Amino acid sequence: MEDERFQVAIRQFNRLRNATLDEISKVIIGQKEVLKQTLAAIFAGGHCLMVGVPGLAKTAMVNALAATLELKFKRIQFTPDLMPSDITGTNILDEAAGQREFRFVRGPLFAQIILADEINRTPPKTQAALLEAMQERQVTVGQETYALPRPFFVIATQNPIEQEGTYPLPEAQQDRFMFNIHVDYPSFEEEEEILAATTGGNRPEVAKVMGPDEIQAVQNLIRRVPVSRYVVSYVVRLVRSTRPRDPLAPDTVKEMVDWGAGPRAGQYLILAGKAYAAMDGRLTVAIDDIKDAAVPVLRHRLATNFRAQAEGIDSVEIVHRLLKSVKEPDVSKYGKE
Repeated sequence: MEDERFQVAIRQFNRLRNATLDEISKVIIGQKEVLKQTLAAIFAGGHCLMVGVPGLAKTAMVNALAATLELKFKRIQFTPDLMPSDITGTNILDEAAGQREFRFVRGPLFAQIILADEINRTPPKTQAALLEAMQERQVTVGQETYALPRPFFVIATQNPIEQEGTYPLPEAQQDRFMFNIHVDYPSFEEEEEILAATTGGNRPEVAKVMGPDEIQAVQNLIRRVPVSRYVVSYVVRLVRSTRPRDPLAPDTVKEMVDWGAGPRAGQYLILAGKAYAAMDGRLTVAIDDIKDAAVPVLRHRLATNFRAQAEGIDSVEIVHRLLKSVKEPDVSKYGKE
């Protein structure tokens, strides 16, 4: 009976996911892989780092997502003079009825979807304030700690071209992002459609498909999607192969990578695999789900060295090579599961 309810819930979620994509497609043309990865992160309870040049509708995409999922949305433009209190909120002295007391005024972080625009343009102190919010779902101001609304997601953007006057995100902060999503240019046909649709007077409205309570229920559902030890073993092999000092690392990694991914990468690969399976209406995670998630999960968790850079090999190319070289576990060892 429990299995039947689980199957019904997965099928219902699959329909909601398709309806969500249909609504977003009224506003966003193309970018199917970006939307798939962003939705997977949201449904798995993770955060996203979007990297792309200006003008690729990243803000419009997040806006449409927030409207379709009926989530409170805030956009924060990160600048060099932005202070932690500008995003978390601050205590102000309030005088009423002849009495003085401090009152906390909430900042823009008290929303459910945060678009952190050009996150690498703000100093490390403000980046650290965002880090606590991402990891702990709370902010600390003075001696008080305030819980953030649930669900809570951060979608940060970076411009890969202009790096002057920026503060590169430290590895600890990058590791908090489930996905590093590359937003590419549209195809020729998509760009034609974009220009035709956005230069007229028609402004389509997206309808609500899910709400905050339903999203939290989906997050709990995705956690229940079973993953076999066979798939877990493959994830461990893949993640450990990114570490140059690990015996499983191929020569390419030993020669071209300074440091590889930690255990959190494996956790996110499995959660992404569960989200992909549930979004497709499937009841178990397949190896292909892990492979689909490998690049956005591992891209920002590998540091290539000078030799790799001299040969024009980046972390994405390293991941692609690993996907070809890392062998799947012996089926006979896990065949009884």
